[in-house]
Amino acid sequence: MTTQPRFIKNRITLSILLMLMTGSAQAVQFNIDMLDAEDKANIDFSNFSQTGYVMPGEYQLQVKLNGESLGNEMTIPFYPLPSATDPAAEKGELPQACLAPEMAEKLGLTEEALKKLTTWHDNQCIDFSALPGVTLMPNLGTGALEINLPQAWLEYSDDTWLPPSRWDHGIAGALLDYNVNTSFSRYKDGQRQRDISFNGTAGLNAGAWRLRADYQGSDSQVSGQRKYSQRNFDLTRAYLYRPLPSLQSTLTLGEDYVNSSLFDSWRYTGLKLASDDQMLAPRLRDYAPEIIGVANTNARVTVTQQGRKVYDSVVPAGPFRIQSLDSAIRGTLDVTITEQNGEERTFSVSTASVPYLTRPGQVRYQFITGRPSTWEHDLQGQTFVSGEISWGVSNAWSVYGGGTVSQDYQAAALGVGRDLFLLGTMALDVTQTSARFPDKADQKGKSWRLSYSKFFDQMDADVTFAGYRFSEKNFLSMQEYLDKRYRGGDRGQQKERYQVNVNKRFDDFSLGLNYERQTYWDQGDTEQFGGSVGTYFNLPSLDLRNLSVNGTVTRSQYQGRQENMFSVMVSVPLGSGTMSYNGSRRSGRYSQQVGYYDTVGQDSYSLNAGIDSGGDEGSNGQFNGMYTHNGDWSRVSGNVAVEERGSSSVGLSASGGFTVTGQGAALHPAGYNGSTRLMLSTDGVAGVPLDGRGVKSNAWGIGVLGDVNSYYRTTARIDLDTLPDDVEATQGVVEAALTEGAIGYRKFSVLQGAKVFAVLRLADSSYPPFGASVRDSRGREVGLVGEQGLAWLSGISPESTLKVEWAGKVQCQVSLPAEIGESNLLLPCQTTVSN
Repeated sequence: MTTQPRFIKNRITLSILLMLMTGSAQAVQFNIDMLDAEDKANIDFSNFSQTGYVMPGEYQLQVKLNGESLGNEMTIPFYPLPSATDPAAEKGELPQACLAPEMAEKLGLTEEALKKLTTWHDNQCIDFSALPGVTLMPNLGTGALEINLPQAWLEYSDDTWLPPSRWDHGIAGALLDYNVNTSFSRYKDGQRQRDISFNGTAGLNAGAWRLRADYQGSDSQVSGQRKYSQRNFDLTRAYLYRPLPSLQSTLTLGEDYVNSSLFDSWRYTGLKLASDDQMLAPRLRDYAPEIIGVANTNARVTVTQQGRKVYDSVVPAGPFRIQSLDSAIRGTLDVTITEQNGEERTFSVSTASVPYLTRPGQVRYQFITGRPSTWEHDLQGQTFVSGEISWGVSNAWSVYGGGTVSQDYQAAALGVGRDLFLLGTMALDVTQTSARFPDKADQKGKSWRLSYSKFFDQMDADVTFAGYRFSEKNFLSMQEYLDKRYRGGDRGQQKERYQVNVNKRFDDFSLGLNYERQTYWDQGDTEQFGGSVGTYFNLPSLDLRNLSVNGTVTRSQYQGRQENMFSVMVSVPLGSGTMSYNGSRRSGRYSQQVGYYDTVGQDSYSLNAGIDSGGDEGSNGQFNGMYTHNGDWSRVSGNVAVEERGSSSVGLSASGGFTVTGQGAALHPAGYNGSTRLMLSTDGVAGVPLDGRGVKSNAWGIGVLGDVNSYYRTTARIDLDTLPDDVEATQGVVEAALTEGAIGYRKFSVLQGAKVFAVLRLADSSYPPFGASVRDSRGREVGLVGEQGLAWLSGISPESTLKVEWAGKVQCQVSLPAEIGESNLLLPCQTTVSN
């Protein structure tokens, strides 16, 4: 067809003309003689004659600030504005975008800039004329209003962090996060065991308020000579909280745990108002506790705090490192490693913050009031009031202190922090407690603590935390007091504690060290040590690259039991996967395994075969494997283990969440304790790949990213590389900075449908003018009219209606047939359309 290449040529010409006028605020006169068109009188460039020209009216646009999205589409009216700043313009008025005054608070403007803003159009619109360099440019093709604001008028921000004015509390909705682990085992003595355990969080969001309920349960059954069964379900915690960005704090009501840098943790029911370090810029935030260990098989690792699960997952055989724990967790964590043969190893880790230093002039605080509570949700003990505060006196000094007061228990703490600059940071504090028992003498004691941290830039080494604490025999923390008075516990009084975390990095070599030792006045010591060393290298002679060797040493002593383990792991890239050798020694017994790990798309699998030998037992061969599927709805793992002596086990685990809002609902593979998530809409188009993480929009065009960091800048994208052929993303990147626990919502602009050439013809057999715009029912441009009514239309659906616009208004509409083939369509354009 001869008109097709001519249309393409004319469309290119039109595109060049539009580019030539970009950046000019003046009216443009087009020389239509440049066009190779037979009907030069039937050409309409009125929409392009002025930069950013749109017809007066209301448009659904997404606001972008310096290229960054400020949220979802919103209705933005355009009103005529006298062109006082453009006397050369041929039109007396140029339609201007009207942003409501409340939008000013979402732009991240400085206080000085906010004071300069005025309004126009009866105080309905923000007037930016007092801020030099500010421009508002509509882009109807991408459905965006692009605002350019010089950095001088904006608050501080960086690549990962946005100021509080840009934070989003999200939308109302409900959520359910879950983590399920099942295992079926058979042992050499004929015993069979089935275990099912689960935990997670249910929640509701309304505005800035979040209601959460943590739950956990298990179902165990043993058959054979020793029959046994047990079931339990616990609603471990129910609480309501909301972030308060203006105070950089969080308000919490209900059941919670005291998480303090001064006092040990205990469970209570009441109210807490506390500074939230997550609201600080990333470089000023706290660190999260880290746990390292070695699994002999596909082992289940469970981390609990006072009986409440804070982590539960299955890890493959070999060394593991858990770094995903919440940075808000404080106190003692109990770690249990359960191998597939039923063997358990347990140790404890005490978490602590870096020295309590505060920026100059800043105040950090925490206030709690309520009553201690038990696991069964019963209140216990008297009402207490607890608080702490830290004040940054100068660049070098901080002072901090706090106290806990109830009728029969009091504690007071005072400390000082010092920035030693090149030598690091150090803090020293002392705590005095007094406890009263019925029919017993009062018990009073002190506890001293010294802590230190330092990042050695020249050595590229980081001492995350090093601490020493000494407690007198009569010193009692609140939890120790409660145990002794109400539960008869009179053992476990702490005496000394040493703790250090060190990481050292070289170009191709790394070293890590975690050590903790806790002594008691009335029982044996506990100790936990973890050391790791790793290096990467190449063997060019064998054409092998990125080989690695990692050594791990662990030592644990817990409740009278001691265990030492040493392991070394060698990894060799082989094909698309990795071959590995893992050797370890534990309790006089040696284990050697050869394994292979690979990925298949978003999935992964590992296979391991080896032998255990040494000690008083004979050799025992074993095989284990694991496959993990990262699906659109859930993350599912299956594992199997077989031993030569007849023991075998198979397990299945699943984790994820379900989020439902007024905008839609979706199952998703990631979800953790009711945490922050981002719901993404793809305009009702299913199967759109999101963010390169294996998540796709469901049948209703909804997908959820369930692992979003709070208060960070989060950027989500449509994966264009795997986008279906009949789908086109006109706006495929969105951004958000969500507050803690929020359900964010962002919408992509996506077109799905056929792409076809069509000829548009008017009732009098003429054609719409060259340059006329073709839009769908939602106002999105799906094509431009070329010579003799020829238009390339994309993203169109059968039996839909399109509107054709020129001369500043809608002139006619066309109805698409029930079937759209690959050949050109002849579409009559009916002029009976109301504007």
